[in-house]
Amino acid sequence: MRKMYKGISAVLMAVVIVCSLPAAGLTARADALSDAAPEDVYVSFGADLKDDEKDKVMDLMGIDEDDLSDYTVGEITNDDEHEYLGDYLDDSVIGSRALSSVVVIVGQEGDGIDVETKNISYCTPGMYTNALITAGIKDAEVIVAGPFEITGTAALVGAMRAYSALTGETISSASMDTAVNELVVTSQMAQEGNINAEDVEQLMAFVKAKVVEENLDNEEAIGKAIDQGASELGISVSDDEKATIISLMKKINALDLDVDSMKEQAKDLFNKLEDMGIDKEQAKNFFQKIVDALTEFFEKLFG
Repeated sequence: MRKMYKGISAVLMAVVIVCSLPAAGLTARADALSDAAPEDVYVSFGADLKDDEKDKVMDLMGIDEDDLSDYTVGEITNDDEHEYLGDYLDDSVIGSRALSSVVVIVGQEGDGIDVETKNISYCTPGMYTNALITAGIKDAEVIVAGPFEITGTAALVGAMRAYSALTGETISSASMDTAVNELVVTSQMAQEGNINAEDVEQLMAFVKAKVVEENLDNEEAIGKAIDQGASELGISVSDDEKATIISLMKKINALDLDVDSMKEQAKDLFNKLEDMGIDKEQAKNFFQKIVDALTEFFEKLFG
């Protein structure tokens, strides 16, 4: 009986550890700005924010007016939005005011990409992460915010410019265009309501990794990768969506991305894809070890 109590205690402790981790992650994100060196922070504001809207955005980002003098500050104009998004979104969707704002904090090697959104209705953190990886961005903390509910698509342009300014690394026009294309495609798929946002994120990550890892450069091969991902996720992709993804993936294949770097930059996302044939490494992540321990315990307890 004592062994049973010890076993149950161990299980409860494991559950407590698992449940406490997300909160720790949120705390780490909240502390990112205060811990960062000023030269590693870039703030990009929508150029058409009114004073009270700008104050709201800064509040959401955790930035005081006094902080701005220490950071690199830029802006995204409505002309920028139409330039980068015009091929993928109607002018009526892009609108006439630039409101999307973003903070980029350059981290240490191995930190990966971490995205948080505030008042963004069109794009999820995972969608931004996928697109930032396509642009070649690495090891960065990104906060995207609007003064009220906005699409947030244009914030990707601000994030890419910010990263380039902070690191001195040039992001090619092809990479920027493909990243914007990807963000719009994934956002639209989720907005149409046939597939939920998380499944869209995972499908895109899965197909992209297959395309990069196996150098898939023709429609048939890419189509099979889409079918495999959709089957594993238990979702249905329409013919139009499939054609759109194929077109996007042909552009991604031409960017010379590295699949190991992709996995490193989005560990949480790619850990979810282990069972879909993407992660071929034998080592199990922390959560899987806990699941295995729980399974073994209950098998011994009731077996």
